[in-house]
Amino acid sequence: MNGILQAVPITQVQFTDEFWSPRIEINRTSTLPQCFRQCEGTGRIKNFEVAGRLAEGKFEGIYFNDSDVYKVVEGAAHILATQPDEQIEDYLDQLISKFAAAQQDDGYLNTYYTLVEPDHRWSNLPVMHELYCAGHLFEAAVAHFQSTGKHNLLDIAIKFADHIDGIFGEGKRIGVPGHQEIELALVKLYEVTGEKRYLNLAAFFIDQRGKSGADYCQDHMPVRQQSEITGHAVRAMYSMRV
Repeated sequence: MNGILQAVPITQVQFTDEFWSPRIEINRTSTLPQCFRQCEGTGRIKNFEVAGRLAEGKFEGIYFNDSDVYKVVEGAAHILATQPDEQIEDYLDQLISKFAAAQQDDGYLNTYYTLVEPDHRWSNLPVMHELYCAGHLFEAAVAHFQSTGKHNLLDIAIKFADHIDGIFGEGKRIGVPGHQEIELALVKLYEVTGEKRYLNLAAFFIDQRGKSGADYCQDHMPVRQQSEITGHAVRAMYSMRV
């Protein structure tokens, strides 16, 4: 039997059983609020406020902290897809306004580099997770758009993606992300926008791997030639999702 496998939209799936249904509700009422409290309490959200000149202060935490906020936003968006919640949606809108404030005029968005090393953007791709953080923003934006129909986060992601596309690619800067994520995120962004440049940029980043890197980040040989998973397990799984 031949056929094409297609993902089922999350909006077309409902759990009404006695095992998963209560846990999904707990995820909405307990887990998600706690995740946002953690982002607030550890300075992750304030970093956006400071970068956007909405508050005074210094960068807090580790250089990839932005990604944690984006991951929780993505989770919240998936919740909204099947469990509409005005309080969650309002919170996200407030948070997205902080992302917008922190975004630079040229589209760049990374609170660590904006606040700590503004003159060293894109200078250490193997280590500093800039493209990793960007990818999680893109995934969050796609999920938010698909669940709410709103463009406020998607517009931020598109502006940042256009900035990255202007920096990297054939005839531009060559670079390999130390931590995969931007690749699959660009594919998702392409799927909702139809902008072929994002798909081409994803292919570019994939094709750059395997020229001079280490197996820790699956950069020891071209992706299509890799038959065994080596190195950092999480990074390897991001490649498998593309």
